[in-house]
Amino acid sequence: MNRYPAPAKLNLFLHVVGRRPDGYHLLQTLFRFLDYGDSLAIEPRRDGLVRLLNPLPGVPTEADLCFRAAGLLRQHTGCRQGADIALDKRLPMGGGLGGGSSDAATVLMALNRLWGLDLPGEELQALGLRLGADVPVFVFGRSAYAEGVGELLQPASLPPASYVVLIPPVQVATAAVFSHPGLTRDTPALKIPPLPEGCGHNDLEPVAVAVYPVIGEYLRWLGQHGDARMTGSGACVFAAFPDRAKAEAVFAQRPEGMQGFVADGVDIHPMYVDTGPPKG
Repeated sequence: MNRYPAPAKLNLFLHVVGRRPDGYHLLQTLFRFLDYGDSLAIEPRRDGLVRLLNPLPGVPTEADLCFRAAGLLRQHTGCRQGADIALDKRLPMGGGLGGGSSDAATVLMALNRLWGLDLPGEELQALGLRLGADVPVFVFGRSAYAEGVGELLQPASLPPASYVVLIPPVQVATAAVFSHPGLTRDTPALKIPPLPEGCGHNDLEPVAVAVYPVIGEYLRWLGQHGDARMTGSGACVFAAFPDRAKAEAVFAQRPEGMQGFVADGVDIHPMYVDTGPPKG
């Protein structure tokens, strides 16, 4: 079977600047990919069946983002082919690292090629948005400054950095964080992108910490060593360091039982060359 990467992402900052009449939140955020993530083995089938060879425990097949991505692509194009999909899951669910969205984007990009569909990047991004607000940036394929609900993307070039990423032992329900009465939705919109790494903050962080206090514990520990922040709606937290050796040294000091990993930031999705999303 062909194997494809599904990298993690970080939100280097995440501001909630408003809310649309339909209830969706208006955001400004800076996405960065990591050289760490899930991977998928995908093999096309001629009989039209889409099969998950190792379904995620507790996730119904119809709700699985990989399954939904394949089905959406078939429906959109009228393609009659199918696929076997095996997911090697390394990224935590409910962690804010974009695991499910990245998996879905990789399925869209891989099957677009394997099925010979040749849809342009913009079309795949629009399909991805129907699966989740974070899917388009993975199809876009580059570190990006994002607005709207996360679908209005501008490429960003960021300085090299290594990250300590810690994984608190909770799964955050994104909808619960966004609907929390304590969430502020009026951060002044930033006017001049792209923005340097280290600017801004995460508006979702105080709410997530209030609901899941263990996130605050991880932030406090990591904050002794750097600018610790939560990514997405949580639960994972991270800090940037100028080189891998410094990040590894900090990670080695973590308390016993504290899970996580060290990864380098990358500006280009590893499938970007393969799928060739349009530039601009």
